[in-house]
Amino acid sequence: MAACSEIMGFLRPSSFLLGSGSLLLRGNQNKQSLAFPALCPDGQGRRRRLRSAKTAAAPVKAAINEDVIKMVAGEKARAGKVMLRAALTVRRKHKEDIKEVIVNQLDALTDKIGRNVVLQLISTEIDPRTKKQKKSGATVIKDWFEKKNVKGERVVYTADFEVNSSFGEPGAITVINRHQKEFFLESVVIEGEGEGEGSTSGPVHFSCNSWVQSTKDLPKKRIFFSNKSYLPSETPEGLRELRETELNELRGDGKGIRKLSDRIYDYATYNDLGNPDRGSEFARPTLGGEKIPYPRRCRTGRPPTDTNMLAESRVEKPHPIYVPRDEAFEELKQGAFAAGRLKAVLHSFIPSLIASISADNHDFKGFHHIDNLYKEGLILKLGLQEQLLKKLPFVKKIQESSEGLLRYDTPSILTKDKFAWLRDDEFARQTVAGINPVSIERLQSFPPVGNLDPAIYGPPESAITEAHISGQLEGLTVQQAVEEGKLFMLDFHDIYLPFVDRINMMDGRKAYATRTLFFLTPIGTLKPIAIELGLPPQQPGASRPSMVLMPPRDATTNWLWMLGKAHVCSNDAGVHQLVNHWLKTHAAMEPFILAAHRQLSTMHPVFKLLHPHMRYTLEINALARQSLINADGVIESCFTPGPIGMEMSAAYYKHHWRFDLEGLPADLIRRGMAVADHTQPHGLRLILPDYPYADDGLLLWSAITRFVGAYVQIYYPDSDPNRVRSDSELQAWYHECVDVGHGDHRHASWWPPLDTASDLVALLTTLIWIASAQHAALNFGQYPLGGYVPNRPPLMRRLVPDPERDADEYKAFLADPHCFFLSSMPSVLQATKFMAVVDTLSTHSPDEEYLGETRDGAAAWTADEEAAAVYRAFAAEVAAAEEEIESRNADPSRRNRCGAGVLPYELLAPSSGPGVTGRGVPNSVSI
Repeated sequence: MAACSEIMGFLRPSSFLLGSGSLLLRGNQNKQSLAFPALCPDGQGRRRRLRSAKTAAAPVKAAINEDVIKMVAGEKARAGKVMLRAALTVRRKHKEDIKEVIVNQLDALTDKIGRNVVLQLISTEIDPRTKKQKKSGATVIKDWFEKKNVKGERVVYTADFEVNSSFGEPGAITVINRHQKEFFLESVVIEGEGEGEGSTSGPVHFSCNSWVQSTKDLPKKRIFFSNKSYLPSETPEGLRELRETELNELRGDGKGIRKLSDRIYDYATYNDLGNPDRGSEFARPTLGGEKIPYPRRCRTGRPPTDTNMLAESRVEKPHPIYVPRDEAFEELKQGAFAAGRLKAVLHSFIPSLIASISADNHDFKGFHHIDNLYKEGLILKLGLQEQLLKKLPFVKKIQESSEGLLRYDTPSILTKDKFAWLRDDEFARQTVAGINPVSIERLQSFPPVGNLDPAIYGPPESAITEAHISGQLEGLTVQQAVEEGKLFMLDFHDIYLPFVDRINMMDGRKAYATRTLFFLTPIGTLKPIAIELGLPPQQPGASRPSMVLMPPRDATTNWLWMLGKAHVCSNDAGVHQLVNHWLKTHAAMEPFILAAHRQLSTMHPVFKLLHPHMRYTLEINALARQSLINADGVIESCFTPGPIGMEMSAAYYKHHWRFDLEGLPADLIRRGMAVADHTQPHGLRLILPDYPYADDGLLLWSAITRFVGAYVQIYYPDSDPNRVRSDSELQAWYHECVDVGHGDHRHASWWPPLDTASDLVALLTTLIWIASAQHAALNFGQYPLGGYVPNRPPLMRRLVPDPERDADEYKAFLADPHCFFLSSMPSVLQATKFMAVVDTLSTHSPDEEYLGETRDGAAAWTADEEAAAVYRAFAAEVAAAEEEIESRNADPSRRNRCGAGVLPYELLAPSSGPGVTGRGVPNSVSI
């Protein structure tokens, strides 16, 4: 609000018309409005009550400052000249340390004596006589010093240009920052009128949203283009050279160490996950290349490690890892992420101390100890507080000042039914409405058959036989159940089996290759009917040791069944995190983002469409390489596969990942969960009558498809079928995505073509789906559903007891199955560390931008009203989808989302407030 007051004091309800030799004050009759970015929130919610935490602000409408009238009135404008005024909106930090305050004041003082911000306008036209760009003279921001003490998030500065009356429309502006410190330029608005052919009329908006570096870091001029879209072939003559210049400055050449201030986009393999200099146990293979295919990441150019020239040295937290400057988290996001990281430190630091003091690793002694994490806090009820405080008195201060941080929020899974996780129907329900609803598939033949080499891994057929399941099919034969689409499966057999021996050799980690069969009941819900727990053959090609568990008949089989389900959930957690979440959304999107910045001008309509869906992804992926997927990182520490987890991810990428099957309809058909049916609203018919992820996902998929289709038609109409093929930037972008970013699959036959407008619609729809709805469905339920570790243990430490394999183990199980079960799950340290991290990863930032959220404001994302209208229609359709989702969650016939103790399915409800909400679809992979 302070910024609002400052700006309204600067702006007056006047306008001006400057001609070649006269000044006309038009007053309100012909006032030219200048719309500034949202500075004064209007207090209105977006479209729902949950949007109140982040309201869409109304643009402030104001005319050019009266000072320009006085200036020109006192000094007659020169003949043939036009006066233009630029209003630059600069976003300031909410909190500045003392060093930043001092530098700001020094910059203000040096600005007064000539070390200032220099601007120059470039016209869309060229001089017909010289055939060169029309440029204004260089000018400076004139009120930086005067506004040095202005408080508020945004400050508007002004600069004046005098140009020829034939200058034409400003198409670009260059900025040189001679201050010591970078500043964040949010937008520029140019306004003014002149007489003569080609004169400027009305405001011209430049949506910048970029850090402008000091000349000591970046000597070159920064180039910003107006918010008008141009295909490469339609670029105005005055901007053609600048368009290519700007792209060339963003493209790396694979050389040099990147500085944090750089804006360079380039590619590298994942050769920085390990740290061999710490010891051989911290070395990790390079992901990416012929040996281990993987998507490419953003190159940082750090020097190699001392012990392996092919491994890149690491930057460990809290030191920042390079991403192009404009990709870094903004202040609100950084603050929210830092707060989450602090919570993670406090949650995992205390158990680490406990583990180091005590001789054992502390298993949970009972389910009530897990419950106490949400009630009294971590160290208060584990019988450890006294010994801890005796040895480390400072912990008491942490406890007293941060007790709230040491207490975990109650996960949603416990809020409606504390014991829901124990039930088979809830175990099955979460396969279609849980954290990982994209692994369930229809069983299309019996028995299930794997695709691994039988000469190595033994017979491919499942150990589950008709005898195991025939009595659980409501009177159907197995063949009838298959033909009628009644049998479904979670199949983690092939992805785990090649790695099981390596996992089981690790201390405190145990795994099986699992298959789980489900039957579709008459009321439309699934029930588990068999679990296969497989181990690799002892000799290549020999039969595989397997255990098949069926629903329990007595106390003993009940505990065995619980352990079997826990192993299935652990496998599901690993595939979810390493494949469906990390690989398919985070890692797979990064090459498309890098190529977009390198090959698509900001003027390109496809870049404007994709830009919101690329926000923060490079930064969060860099942080993941630093702390999550690295050697000894969170994923290795907390998930069963441990140090080989990323190799499993790469194996899936090599053998199974296909971009053409990453769209929702194609994926549903691939998994047998739907069949093509053009009589249905979405062009397919779901096999499951109640599949919340697919039901809600298709609403958003269809909205995205219609939006992208209408948008693409504006720039690539059917009347010109060659436009897509002849778009040099578009083709260069897609070819680089395939040939470089996903270069290990560049020869695959399944890459979709990019020849027609419909090809482009399919490509862009898939990318937007992955970045928004698909990532949201896989990410924001992690703490609400997985924060209670028994519901979904990410790590298992003991195999299911088998009297033939280990009689002593089985005897210990019979003596105390409760203790055996808890000792099979993560320890206190592992569980609390995992909970803290997924709590942070499930949190929406206060500055999050959600799917269908309004893009109104002075610095509009496009100057094309037709494109803006298409987006407004999309926003309305997303709002309608949210209403439909709410209605579905109240429908008692939808038993997978409504009923006694059943959680509603809200992961694809588009809107959300900040925090852990279990809902909300951000535009991009931003956490």
